[in-house]
Amino acid sequence: MKKDQAAKVPTSRLSRFSSLGGLATRLASNVMLEGAKKLSQGQSPKLQDLMLTPKNISHVADKLAQMRGAAMKVGQMLSMDSGELMPKELSELLARLRDDAKTMPHKQLIDILKRNWGEDWLAPFAHFELRPFAAASIGQVHQATLANGQQLAVKVQYPGIRNSIDSDIDNVAALLRVSKLVPKNVQFDQLLTDAKKQLHTEANYQIELDMLKRYREVLAQDDTFILPSPIESLCTDDILVMDYIAADSIESAAELDQHTRNTIASQMLQLFFRELFEFKLIQSDPNFANFQYQAKTQKIVLLDFGATREIPENLSWQYQQLMQAAINNDRLKMEAAAQAIGFFRDAIEPQQKELILDIFYQACEPLRSETAYDFGSSNLAQRIKQAGMAMSSEADKWHTPPVDAIFIHRKLAGMYLLASKLNAQIDVKCLFNRFSLNEPEQPLDKQLA
Repeated sequence: MKKDQAAKVPTSRLSRFSSLGGLATRLASNVMLEGAKKLSQGQSPKLQDLMLTPKNISHVADKLAQMRGAAMKVGQMLSMDSGELMPKELSELLARLRDDAKTMPHKQLIDILKRNWGEDWLAPFAHFELRPFAAASIGQVHQATLANGQQLAVKVQYPGIRNSIDSDIDNVAALLRVSKLVPKNVQFDQLLTDAKKQLHTEANYQIELDMLKRYREVLAQDDTFILPSPIESLCTDDILVMDYIAADSIESAAELDQHTRNTIASQMLQLFFRELFEFKLIQSDPNFANFQYQAKTQKIVLLDFGATREIPENLSWQYQQLMQAAINNDRLKMEAAAQAIGFFRDAIEPQQKELILDIFYQACEPLRSETAYDFGSSNLAQRIKQAGMAMSSEADKWHTPPVDAIFIHRKLAGMYLLASKLNAQIDVKCLFNRFSLNEPEQPLDKQLA
């Protein structure tokens, strides 16, 4: 990580609000200057054009990265979920927030370590690296060595994050609305509500610890994956400690041979199907930083279970129905499954319903292939984006689907993107067919109630 990326995390609600207030003032000043410049050139600029200058967008991205927590997460979710609905410049710069968090200064870090482990916090360690090797929206990760030589990964939560989630998201939402940085056709109110719930879950390290242990249980007999072992005696509300696993980024596998790339992508996609249909438990954040690869052992390392969600049994069943119907090109059964999942309401217009079904059908294209699907040469992602843009142009005529569905789609899209990055060829239909269709006893509407 770059040394110049350290910046103190504002901890109080007032200081975090002031940070956004200062940003709003700076944006307004830039708009006035840019507007005067355009007018002097005989132009009549629109307010949104004045806001969407590279300088203003950069200021927003930098400020959210400095605040971390919910403020940064809003930028991440907007960049990931809104995609091509955003102006190109805003999408590109918000995307920086997925891996461009600033780190805490050493003094702030040590204050947290002392508060959680006491004044002699360093006693159990032979070495503690104060410079983190990874940083994200909720916390940063340090490497440490116990006195017995065991290598650890220590995840430290930024101060004030848990108590600032709701106010941060409300403040950022107000800033984005007032500044006109988000186009009118992007409906993100529900997204922000879901972001609050998700952030409260991710900021609870006890939940993440429990989910890590659950994943270790369900994958105990699968030697394809390596998961870190928690060191519970050192875990607190602010700190999550696990053994350190040496591995390379999963994207580095793109340099390996075709067979290996195919195997990695197949294993990740099969894991997604197992999560959805077998475990009913899904690690819903497909950020590539959460997956690594050990070339020597040919194993995939799974990290970060803060965004893990339980999937209702009947929702799992309806997704099996939806995918099977898409394979068979049975539009009536596709519509019935989508209706049961919660994508349609009585007021939806037929053409909107058909657009949604078209997107589902396209997304299941790899499942219909009778041979290995070539993700490297496919333009599937672009086609789905175009269909999504067509649907979003009339966003008032359809509603946001259930939040579990959003996270399921995000994870599947992430696995498709990984397969594309690896130029993998996968027999997706074969992977899907390993899961039998066993209808659950409880009706969907009762399960989701």
